[in-house]
Amino acid sequence: MKKIALITGASTGIGKELANIHAEKGGDLIIVARSKDRLEKLKSELEKKYSVKVLVIAKDLGLPEAPKEIYEEVKNAGLEVNYLINNAGFGGLGKFHERDWEKDLAMINLNIVALTALTRFFLPDFVKRNEGKILNVSSTASFMPGPLQAVYFATKAYVTFFSNAIAEELYDTNVTVTNLMPGATETEFGAVSGMDKTDIFKKTVSARGVAEDGYNGMIKRKLDVISGLTFSQKLMMAMIPFSPKKMVLKQIRQMQEVKKD
Repeated sequence: MKKIALITGASTGIGKELANIHAEKGGDLIIVARSKDRLEKLKSELEKKYSVKVLVIAKDLGLPEAPKEIYEEVKNAGLEVNYLINNAGFGGLGKFHERDWEKDLAMINLNIVALTALTRFFLPDFVKRNEGKILNVSSTASFMPGPLQAVYFATKAYVTFFSNAIAEELYDTNVTVTNLMPGATETEFGAVSGMDKTDIFKKTVSARGVAEDGYNGMIKRKLDVISGLTFSQKLMMAMIPFSPKKMVLKQIRQMQEVKKD
C-alpha cells in the first residue's frame, strides 16, 4: 500500500524537493501551498514521471481557518495521511521595532500556529492507528536568539522544542516526530527574507541535500536532523553553549547585517 505524504510549502525549495523524493519512492502526495499554478505544475510533473497520485490543496496557511480546512478536505477525499511534513515558513530581516507588525504576525501564524494546528488535527489519527511520521522543518536558528531576525529565530525555537516534546510524549507508540534543522539553503527564503545579502548566506547548500537528510532522518525515526552547515558554522554552533551570551548576540547581529555592494 502506498504511503501518502502531506507536505506544506511544497511549491518551492525544500518542500518541492521533499515531494520529489517521496514520489521517487513511489509514494502518493498531498501538496499544499498558496500558489495553485505552481502546485498544478508540480502535480503534472510528478504524476507523469513517477506514476503516483497527487492531490493539490491551494491554501494560505497564514489564515487561521486554513489548517482545519486542509484536514477536512483530506478526510472528505477519503485519504489517510502517513507522513505529515510541516515545511511551510518564512523569515524577515530588520530591527523588531522597525519591521511591519503585520508581516511578523503573519510569520508567527505560519511558522508556529499553522504547524501546531496541522499537527494537532492529524496526530490523533496517527495515534489511533499507531502508525505515522511527522517531519517538522525548523532551523539551526532555533539554537540561539537572532538579532535582526528576532521573531523568525524565536518561531524556529518553538518548532524545535515543540517537536522534541511531543516526540517524547509518543514514546510508547509507533508514531515518531523528527525535527529538521537546516542551515543556509539555496531556496527563495534568502531573497524573500532579505538574508541573501548577509554573511550567513555567502555559502549555501542545496535544497535537495537538505530534503534528503530530513526525509531519511524521518524514515529512520531520528529526533533531530541538522543539515547543511559548513565546517566553520559547525564550529560556531559547538561553541555557543560555552560562549558569553552578549558576545554570541553581537556575532549573530553582525552576520545578519546587510552588506552593501
